[in-house]
Amino acid sequence: MQFRDLKTQYLKYKREIDSAIEEVLSGARFIGGKEVDELEKKLAEYVGVKHCISCANGTEAMTLVAMAWGIKEGDAVFVPDFTFFATGEIVSFRGATPVFVDVEWETFNIDPVKLEQTIQETLAEGRLTPRAIIPVDLFGLPANYREIEKIAKEYNLLVLEDGAQGFGGRINGKKACSFGNAATTSFFPAKPLGCYGDGGAIFTNDDHLAELIESLKVHGKGSNKYDNVRIGVNSRLDNIQAAILNVKLEAFVNHELEDVNRIYHLYNERLGDIVETPVIPDRYYSSFAQYTIKLKSRAERDGLKAKLGEEGIPSMIYYVKPMHRQDAFADLKYDDRSFPVTNRLCDTVLSLPMHPYLSEKDVEQVCSVIREYLG
Repeated sequence: MQFRDLKTQYLKYKREIDSAIEEVLSGARFIGGKEVDELEKKLAEYVGVKHCISCANGTEAMTLVAMAWGIKEGDAVFVPDFTFFATGEIVSFRGATPVFVDVEWETFNIDPVKLEQTIQETLAEGRLTPRAIIPVDLFGLPANYREIEKIAKEYNLLVLEDGAQGFGGRINGKKACSFGNAATTSFFPAKPLGCYGDGGAIFTNDDHLAELIESLKVHGKGSNKYDNVRIGVNSRLDNIQAAILNVKLEAFVNHELEDVNRIYHLYNERLGDIVETPVIPDRYYSSFAQYTIKLKSRAERDGLKAKLGEEGIPSMIYYVKPMHRQDAFADLKYDDRSFPVTNRLCDTVLSLPMHPYLSEKDVEQVCSVIREYLG
């Protein structure tokens, strides 16, 4: 059994993927071209925004936005404590300070109440200037943008949606990567929409921001790549990855989102009475980058993980260590007591196999082992 079965996906679409790659190879145009242009157009239309700018990976997508916004030393950027390291890393990379915020137990996403409290505390302290919020659409579920955007407006903050795990999710029909002032996603292979290497994209309705990012991602280019008007980076999505994504986007829209949500319901039906299963709020829709349950203790979680492994069933812990405990952020000296929910989640979460090609028989096997272990 695969945790995320990319092999089965490839075999199902082998002819289309191989043909798309062959077309790039035979055309001998590997950086920039119709495949990238086609992908950016399709992604912008799918998400419902004016601009999609592809780049090398999800981390650089966020970095490019931070560069374009002029995030710098002395700025505070508010980031959920329960997320992957990159979300906070890009803030420090710009010389600014990531200010971590505890999350909601039910959704795993940044807690709007605690967010506002943290902003007020930062303002009262007077050491940093609040500039932006980076909510994360964790495990495929969009964050609470209705409340987050109200808070951002109140305190004049920018909002960057980290949709690396959230692509395909939505709130009231509005799709992930269309919230905030800008949004980013990742095409890492294991993401809801993944390529066969690294890749990422930025989404925005801001014409000026899009133009600036187009420059920054190619060495700060002006009218062409040999006319350099600002300091930038080299962050481009190659045509082979774009060709693969053009095929996989069609599969993602046509059936994969529906299939992962079917698997979600199968899991919930079989596990809902013995463990805490994912909560999807009313009018929300998740793309289920992960299906994550909560156990009663670290010992129970670790024991179940070991038992699943003995039965040949992969599982993962996202995340073992909260952001505020990462050694790279040790100089920020956070109070561990400020993150009770995140600390508890790190001790109790376990992600089970989840992908569009998981069979009902596989789900039955996973759930049978879990029920047997928990008695």
